[in-house]
Amino acid sequence: MASNIEIKARIDITPALIARVASMADEDPLEITQDDTFFNCANGRLKLRAFGDGSGQLIFYRRSDRQGPKESYYLISATAEPELLRAVLSEAHGQAGRVEKQRTLYLAGRTRIHLDRVKGLGEFLELEVVLGAGEPAQAGVEEAQALMARIGVQPGQLVEGAYLDLLAASRP
Repeated sequence: MASNIEIKARIDITPALIARVASMADEDPLEITQDDTFFNCANGRLKLRAFGDGSGQLIFYRRSDRQGPKESYYLISATAEPELLRAVLSEAHGQAGRVEKQRTLYLAGRTRIHLDRVKGLGEFLELEVVLGAGEPAQAGVEEAQALMARIGVQPGQLVEGAYLDLLAASRP
């Protein structure tokens, strides 16, 4: 299973923030529309990500829901039929919820920097430092912390859980 170190922070996506992130990136950003459907799953999280171009990915992942840098283990399988797969998985497992977002993706070395506008939640920054096979998690944690400092992410901005959890907590 592949792994990375992740952080999620609530931020305001300002021109100054965009300029800081862009100055770290290796290339121009990608604008991505994502519609994530989560399914009931007893030993982690299972989501189907449908992209605006009609393609998709089935993603299984397992990680702690604490604040700050944390290791995430994941498997990804591409699909050309995300709507059909959503129907199949919904019938088989039941839906746990749905998250719609507009993501701006910057690549900085081995780190994916996401500026996310999440429907019903607001604006966030995510960092995903991709770990090499057998690489200790601490190396990725240190890299994530250094990037957080360069971007200006404060500890009080860090959030725990997935967007799905934050959406569920925001509903009365």
